Amino acid sequence: MPMRIEAMTLGEAWMAIAAAILTGGVAGSWEGLPIVELFRATLDVHSPRVDDPIIAQHGDPERLAWMHANFNDRSRVAEIGDADSYATRLYDYAHTGRDQIRWVIDRLTSDPGARDATVTTFQPLTDTSYIPCVSLLDFWLVDGKLQLAVYAHSIDFGTKGYANLVELAALQTRVADDLGVGVGSLTMTVKSAHIYQTELGLMRRIIVATQG
Repeated sequence: MPMRIEAMTLGEAWMAIAAAILTGGVAGSWEGLPIVELFRATLDVHSPRVDDPIIAQHGDPERLAWMHANFNDRSRVAEIGDADSYATRLYDYAHTGRDQIRWVIDRLTSDPGARDATVTTFQPLTDTSYIPCVSLLDFWLVDGKLQLAVYAHSIDFGTKGYANLVELAALQTRVADDLGVGVGSLTMTVKSAHIYQTELGLMRRIIVATQG
């Protein structure tokens, strides 16, 4: 059954989806490594602030820095087979000079009611061995606030998912600031929301710590 989680903050959403995976996930594997996963999970974060106290306390600084570089540095990413970074995909799509985020801003500036300010990180002509986890970003305005919905085929909510959420929230805030509007909800839909078997114990300890 699809899972829907509503939370005020990024950290609360991370804890809620991790707890749901731990209690209701099924055994699976990712590139030969055992995972526990939930299918078709949606997270609605109503106040996606980047400076989240739960993530600041329990997130891995190196993982946060790695994801920040992925979203902001156009160098190829060695850890995923020298694939293009999200920064390249968003700001220099397929190395064509196309800045998709500028296009979103221009689209919503010219038509604040637009419902098609939608971009993709997938580059099908070159993405063969690596398919970006977050592939679709859809921006729109409601009552003067910028909403962002993203689709991901798979997100690891043990060590990576919170970093994805932080960078997506940062991008949403950047676009909202350029448009001169407030920040609305951040919605992430994930086909496979999972935690690696090796990190189940760690996530159980973090969840207990946040509930104390």
